[in-house]
Amino acid sequence: MKKLVLFIPLVIFLGMGVFLYKGLFLNPQKLDSALEGKPIPAFQLERLETPNEMITNEQLKGKVALLNVWATWCPSCKYEHPFLVMLKRQNILPIYGINYRDERIPALEELRRQGDPYNINIYDKDGRLGLDLGVYGAPESFIVDHNGIIRYRYAGPIDQRVWSETLYPMIQQLQAEAAKDGAA
Repeated sequence: MKKLVLFIPLVIFLGMGVFLYKGLFLNPQKLDSALEGKPIPAFQLERLETPNEMITNEQLKGKVALLNVWATWCPSCKYEHPFLVMLKRQNILPIYGINYRDERIPALEELRRQGDPYNINIYDKDGRLGLDLGVYGAPESFIVDHNGIIRYRYAGPIDQRVWSETLYPMIQQLQAEAAKDGAA
């Protein structure tokens, strides 16, 4: 009996190893969002650039938009940033930023240095909006239709391939639906 007891830690270790090994092959971009098909959660937060100006979820309605969660501490956000700046220049859709669990001054300095791709930049210092959106980490992006409904969630940096193959076709479809509804 004592010999069997000696094998318990080994069995536990092997069991945990199997779960951890399986986790290596999970793709974070494939994680479902509980909010797909639901409205952007209600919020009232400061604008990053002007602390006394409040932004609400209602201000994000009216056009198909990209809601992008970013932070200065996020290396993948730095990789994605030039692509977002290019998208803003193309004026395909509004890009709303959520500065997630960050400090205001470094965030503003980074935007001044690297360019500001955001039409509106929401300051989510405590991460409450990110939590309500079910954010796992930065960067994450949400495609929001003209009615303020989240239609798609993408975890990870956006680049040309992701944009061309996944996001842009969906955005074009949603913009066509918005045009049929008479939205701008």
